[in-house]
Amino acid sequence: MYQVHCMNAIAQAGLDRLGDGYQLTEKLEDADAVLVRSASMHELELPEKLKAIARAGAGVNNIPLEECSKRGIVVFNTPGANANGVKELVLAGMLLAARDISGGIQWVRDNVADENITKDTEKSKKVFAGSEIRGKTLGVIGLGAIGARVANAAWSLGMRVLGFDPYLSVEGAWNLDHHVTHVNDLDTLLMESDYITIHVPSMPATNGMISEEAIGKMKEGAVLLNFARDLLVDEQAMAKALESGKVHRYVSDFPNPISVHMKNAIVTPHLGASTEESEENCAKMAAKEIRRYLEEGNIVNSVNFPRVDLGPLRTASRLAVFHQNIPNMISQITAVLSGGGINIANMSDKTRGEYAYSLLDAECDVPEEIVRQLEAIEGVYRVRKIQ
Repeated sequence: MYQVHCMNAIAQAGLDRLGDGYQLTEKLEDADAVLVRSASMHELELPEKLKAIARAGAGVNNIPLEECSKRGIVVFNTPGANANGVKELVLAGMLLAARDISGGIQWVRDNVADENITKDTEKSKKVFAGSEIRGKTLGVIGLGAIGARVANAAWSLGMRVLGFDPYLSVEGAWNLDHHVTHVNDLDTLLMESDYITIHVPSMPATNGMISEEAIGKMKEGAVLLNFARDLLVDEQAMAKALESGKVHRYVSDFPNPISVHMKNAIVTPHLGASTEESEENCAKMAAKEIRRYLEEGNIVNSVNFPRVDLGPLRTASRLAVFHQNIPNMISQITAVLSGGGINIANMSDKTRGEYAYSLLDAECDVPEEIVRQLEAIEGVYRVRKIQ
């Protein structure tokens, strides 16, 4: 029986996918796996028996990745599961920026006592006039699951769409409408776009990428939409650009002490994936990832270890070995197995940066002594036997 601890409320549709061999536990120290959404795990003492963490969402900055990697704890996310929900809010944000809808709504609320509100509406509505998005240019930075959907939807609304993604995969390219123009440099996108939306992960290479210099290259009166992470934007520089009118609107899904005080900013309380459908999709994908790993050793959608999938277990046992990505590791692992008379029926070894993961199917039950010998190899972080 596997024990699963939920750090946040997880949609029941996902918990139902765990099945009979799983039991929820209130105690983190008893957990084989953790399901989490936004709760921070950086200050927690992770238990020795913890094998996997699944984030029901895309970003994993609330999880201590380096510690997990060195302890052989697989961290999963759920790419694409909430993409449609975020896409729809991006489109809503673009319309809110194009038409002063929120200002108009506030005017109505402020004038509820006006007995002549119908007549006064006709006099006042010109203050809230905006522009249409049809015919405008949208620049999409990052063409992953969300960015591609936004690009395709914007084109269907009559916009010209530019996309920038130096790491665009073949699969990602296939998901793009052929009308979306892929540009090879960010400057072109910044200079030609009326609206810019950013969809890249937060990491050292991307944090602050919308800098004062980048803002200076934007069209006069451009609109920036940020439903990815607030760290991607130099918000001090953005505040100045909004004050000067260089940027017409900044739409952010991340309230913080800077964004909430910006002139002409539209800030929503992190609603991107806050739909019933998104939460259920993320929970179901997270549960599936946990099950495949715990029961079969297969890793799909991990952010700290490579993808390795040998399919269902069809031999007597399977070994999962987490180790450093250094020379001579595979030969040491296979030497221990051959020395113990263990024949390998199938295996796969993949690397991700400084970490590697080996999955080996054995034709017989692997004795615990062999497992201990594998664990004793210098550079091995963890060994799991699956039957």
